[in-house]
Amino acid sequence: MAETATPAETVARVREARRSPAQHLADAFVSGSVAGSVTLHEIPYQAQVGIRVDRTSDAGTRVASVTGGLPATSGEVVTSGAISTVWLGPTEFLVIAPEESHDSLGGSLVGDLTSALGTDSGQVVDLSANRTTFELSGSRARAVLEKSCALDLHPRVLKAGTALSTEIGHIPVVLWKTGEDTFRIFPRASFADFLGRWLLDSMREYASPEVP
Repeated sequence: MAETATPAETVARVREARRSPAQHLADAFVSGSVAGSVTLHEIPYQAQVGIRVDRTSDAGTRVASVTGGLPATSGEVVTSGAISTVWLGPTEFLVIAPEESHDSLGGSLVGDLTSALGTDSGQVVDLSANRTTFELSGSRARAVLEKSCALDLHPRVLKAGTALSTEIGHIPVVLWKTGEDTFRIFPRASFADFLGRWLLDSMREYASPEVP
């Protein structure tokens, strides 16, 4: 009689077999990156949870106690420890955390947020498989994005720590400027291949020795 796998063993096997939305582009990201100028890589399997709640309500207060706070205005990101919460709308937020925030039985972060919401009006949805994360960094990162993003990305306007919904190459994304020369881009998984190749193409000119 075959032995029954434990929940932890099942999770381990699933994680070993899975493939991130842009994993097939990993080598291209490495070869297409330009040291000291612009680099691109995928940060796969982050926990991402969509929340709909009135931040001023009792439920909003309870949810905020789990995330470390809820942003109040467009562009604001609240970070507490390893958890960051992005403003998507007056009552809509995206919680981003490391993969480890999901426990072996399917998601302590989601469970904690669901418990915090309780039976009050609102919604908690695990979106971890809905999007992936690209990180674009380097002195030319802004120039790469400016080729196909309508936002004003000048640092006087888009400051580090700001996240906004926008489009890059006509693909809807959340764009989070995490540092002066570092951006995290959250496309839906189905657009990861297209956007990854689009960014690589936009980076190509900076591999030329003629570029100062």
